[in-house]
Amino acid sequence: MNWKVLEHVPLLLYILAAKTLILCLAFAGVKIYQRKRLEAKEPRLEAEKKDQAEKKDN
Repeated sequence: MNWKVLEHVPLLLYILAAKTLILCLAFAGVKIYQRKRLEAKEPRLEAEKKDQAEKKDN
């Protein structure tokens, strides 16, 4: 077995941890973006439903 490879294990673990952290932050950012976009669209959808309900009543 090549024992020189074992000297690089800590560096590889740091790289893996950094990659995992970056991916988690990216997914969290996407979820926040999706939620804000949905919240911005919500009042417009409610207004459309209200208009449709009023049309049915008339």
